[in-house]
Amino acid sequence: MFKDYFTIPFKEMKRRKLRSLLTLVGVFIGIASVISLISLGQGLEEAIGQHIQSLGKDKLFINAKGNSLTAGLSLEAIKITDKDLKVVKSTSGVKKAAGMIYTTAGIEFNDISRYAFVMGLPTISDEVSLINEAQSYKIMRGRQLDTGDKYRVVVGYEYSKKERYEKEIELGDNILVNGKELKVVGIMQKIGSPPDDQSIIIPIEIYWELFGGKDTYGMLIAQAQASEEPDIVAERLEKELREERGLEEGKEDLEIKSAEQFAASFASILDIVQVVLVGIASISLLVGGVGIMNTMYTAVLQRTKEIGLMKAVGAKNNHILFLFLVESGFYGLGGGIVGVILGIGFAKIVEAIFVQLIGPLLVIKISWGLVIFVLLFSFIVGCLSGIAPAWRASKLNPVESLRYE
Repeated sequence: MFKDYFTIPFKEMKRRKLRSLLTLVGVFIGIASVISLISLGQGLEEAIGQHIQSLGKDKLFINAKGNSLTAGLSLEAIKITDKDLKVVKSTSGVKKAAGMIYTTAGIEFNDISRYAFVMGLPTISDEVSLINEAQSYKIMRGRQLDTGDKYRVVVGYEYSKKERYEKEIELGDNILVNGKELKVVGIMQKIGSPPDDQSIIIPIEIYWELFGGKDTYGMLIAQAQASEEPDIVAERLEKELREERGLEEGKEDLEIKSAEQFAASFASILDIVQVVLVGIASISLLVGGVGIMNTMYTAVLQRTKEIGLMKAVGAKNNHILFLFLVESGFYGLGGGIVGVILGIGFAKIVEAIFVQLIGPLLVIKISWGLVIFVLLFSFIVGCLSGIAPAWRASKLNPVESLRYE
C-alpha cells in the first residue's frame, strides 16, 4: 500500500499530461523567479563587496552628507573646499589625502558629441596614486596625468573602441571637452562599470577653468597610516572637520566612510531590494497554489468512482487523504524542480551577458542549501494546497461514489 501512495499519483499525472503541465506553470514561474533573483542578488552583493574591499581597508571617503554623487555634481550643495583638504592632510593618523571633483559634460570627437563623466584630478604623483588605487584606475596605453600637464586628458576604456565615436581614439588625438581642445595622453584599462569606462580624467585646475568652482571638491580620499585603525582615524577627521567648519557635534555636514562601511551599505540596500522582489515573485506561488487546489478538486470529481472502489476494497479515509496529499505535493515538487532549472538557467544567462558587456563582475554561485529549501517549500505548498480537496475525497461515501456518473 505504501508504494501505491507514490505510484498512483505519478500515473495520474502522466495520464493527464496537459492538465499537469498547466498546473505546474504557476508554481515553476514563482520558483524560477525566486531562485534567479536570490542567486543574482547574492552574486551582485559578493561582487560589489569584493570590489569595494579591493579599494583597501585603509581608505576613507569624505563626502557631503546626503547623496554622495549629487555632492560631486552640484556646487550648490554643501561645498568641500581646499581648506577642508588641508585639515584632512594635517589630521593625526592620515598618511596622505587627495581631492577630486566630477560632473557630466559633452565630449566631442570625430564631429560626434556624447555626454559622459568628467573627473577633475590632481597631478601631484602621491595624490594621483592614491586616487587611482581607490578608484581602480589603471593605464592601458600611454600615461597618467603628470605635474605640469595643462590641457591633457586620460580617457576611459570605451574611447579605445570605434562604437562610441565611429572611430577609435588614439594617443595624441584631440577631443573637445565643454568646447575646449584637450590632447589624449593616456587610455585606461577596462574597469567593468560603464560610467567609469566612459569617463575622462583632466587636471583639476583645468576642470575649475572649464566648469568653475575653484578650490572646491566633490569628494576627498584619505589613507590611514598602517599603524592606525581606519575607524579611529575617521573619528578624528570628523572632529577636526566639524571644528574647522564651526559646527556642533551631531550636526556635521560631511560624512566619512571606510570601504567596509560602503560594502555594508550596499549589502543592506541589496538585501531590502531582494526581499521586495522575492515577495513580489512569491505572489505567483500563491497563484500556483490556487491552481493546484483547483486541479485537485477536479481530480476528486473525475475519480469519484475510483475512490468509491478503493474504499469498497478496504481503503480507509486516511489512506485516501494521504493519497491526494501526495499527489498535490508532487505537483508542487514538479513545479519546484522545473523552476529551479529555469531559475539557475536565467541567472547564468544574465551572468554571461554581464561578462560580455562589462567583464567578470557578476559571478553566480548556486547555493544548494537554497535549492533544497525551495524544493521542500514547493512540496509543502503543494501539500497545503491539496488539503481541502484531499479531505473532501476522504469523506466521500463509498456507495454513493460507486454510483457516481
